[in-house]
Amino acid sequence: MGRSTSRGSRVGDHHLIRTARLDLVLFTTEALDAVLSGRASAIDGVALSTDWLRQYEPWLRRRRDQIARDPEHAPWIFRAMVRRGTREFVGSIGFHGKPGSNALGALDAVELGYSTEPEFRRQGFAEEAIRGMMAWARARSTSRFIVSVSPTNAPSLALAAKLGFTEVTRVVDEEDGPEIVLELRT
Repeated sequence: MGRSTSRGSRVGDHHLIRTARLDLVLFTTEALDAVLSGRASAIDGVALSTDWLRQYEPWLRRRRDQIARDPEHAPWIFRAMVRRGTREFVGSIGFHGKPGSNALGALDAVELGYSTEPEFRRQGFAEEAIRGMMAWARARSTSRFIVSVSPTNAPSLALAAKLGFTEVTRVVDEEDGPEIVLELRT
């Protein structure tokens, strides 16, 4: 049995991370397989939009392949942000993998990635989810966090600054183009 955090979620439970308003629900291997095969369009009963599924399908496949190569990535990779009261899909969040899977190649760090659905932006959900993910990772002895943000993504850059991230380098990602790599040590 895992310890409890101040929010009441079980630290030992990889499936669910709870924040004030959100459940961060793990996309299990089975859920990823069902969504990618077209057998499901929901995670834990929460509907995923057809547009979201179409947009993120290549990313979901990459993450599924990553888990197949190394199952230890599974609890770190991908979660649905679900609004607890309404069970609405708010967005997705996760790390790029277990510690060591990040833009800097740092063995002691994890890299966050997140996306908030347009109707839920500017309501604090991304910040809340990021804080929840970082608390979960800190409970697993990870205290170094990385985000890579497009220089044109002012809202994400502002959020990173608000959370205390600072720029460490700039890179050109093969898929995403120019990115600012920011880091936070807690």
